[in-house]
Amino acid sequence: MNDKNEKMIEYIRALKTIEDCIQPYAEQKRELKAEFKNQGWLTGDEISMTVKAYRMMKDDVDFEQFTSFYNALMERSGRNA
Repeated sequence: MNDKNEKMIEYIRALKTIEDCIQPYAEQKRELKAEFKNQGWLTGDEISMTVKAYRMMKDDVDFEQFTSFYNALMERSGRNA
């Protein structure tokens, strides 16, 4: 087997190890979302928007610039009624 193929196999093994470690957290995330929905605390859309807002804050998105781009796209797409 050539070196490239060996590196591909090595990469897949390492990736599988990481994904196996992440899986329990993914299940917890799904359960958390389901609990908030089942309890009636938040709707699916509210959870989705909350996560988007959190990620924008975490990524330090310039909200004024984002709003400007968003509005321009809405206008150009004809969705800005």
